[in-house]
Amino acid sequence: MSVSAVLGERRIVQVPEGPIEYRVTGTGPTIVFLHGIIANGDVWRGVVEDLARDHCCITPDWPLGAHALKMRDGTDFSLPGVAQMVDRFLAAANLDSVVLVANDTGGAVAQHVVADHAQRIAALVLTPCDAFDNFVPLPIRHLRLLGRTSWGLWVLAQTLRWRWVQRLPIAFGLLTERAIPDDIMRSYTAPLRDRPGTRSDFAALVRAIDPMYTVEVATRLPGFPKPVLLAWARERRRFFPLEHAHRLAGLFPDATVEVIDDSGPFVTEDQPAAVARAIRHFVTTRVEPHDMPRQPLSKQTEI
Repeated sequence: MSVSAVLGERRIVQVPEGPIEYRVTGTGPTIVFLHGIIANGDVWRGVVEDLARDHCCITPDWPLGAHALKMRDGTDFSLPGVAQMVDRFLAAANLDSVVLVANDTGGAVAQHVVADHAQRIAALVLTPCDAFDNFVPLPIRHLRLLGRTSWGLWVLAQTLRWRWVQRLPIAFGLLTERAIPDDIMRSYTAPLRDRPGTRSDFAALVRAIDPMYTVEVATRLPGFPKPVLLAWARERRRFFPLEHAHRLAGLFPDATVEVIDDSGPFVTEDQPAAVARAIRHFVTTRVEPHDMPRQPLSKQTEI
């Protein structure tokens, strides 16, 4: 689970799938963040620290492999299923007209949110993420195999404790130009190693991975009329190719691309200030003020 103090107060909200832990800090227009697999809200710590000066930042630990609270048995971990979970979270937390900001697998989830549950979304920001037939990217497709068996999950969870494994291309090695701090890496990898419930959820998640979801949802993205920003890395490894940002921008009716230089796919790790600056400018100039109420969170969501 996330450990960064800058993410703010820790709370829990209940949705039909189970409990979702999240953090809240700041006041102003509301931004809700989505992360990818074997990651949590700590992905956004540098961005949130900046944006919380004038935004309300909601940073959940989504149940994607680095979370602490197990979901109920039978939870739908397909992309459409997780997108429905996001919508239910927004409803349970009394959040409306939010800017949805996503990276990695969370970006694929966000595409389904705006295609199927757009009523609570005022705008969308996608940083480098899965799209089209690139779900999941080739260097980490072994996760689909390892995650399907208890033995494979054990091997994955145990080997990710070692720094040299974390830096391999088949782990986190292609995601950043700079090393991820040790405490943050532990927050990503320890739950899978230490919590049977996390491993159970992750196994269900990897069994549901199928590029048919990202291919299909692309055909429906033109139906989302709200502003979209694609803050994408000009990365040298093509984990999430820059041309995918331009292809996505061509599908949305109102989209712009901003290129982030000197960064791997995890732009929030390599260039958090640039990402925060791009989001702040986007919200200030492209999102109508009446679409962004400064509403309080439901008090029933506090721990």
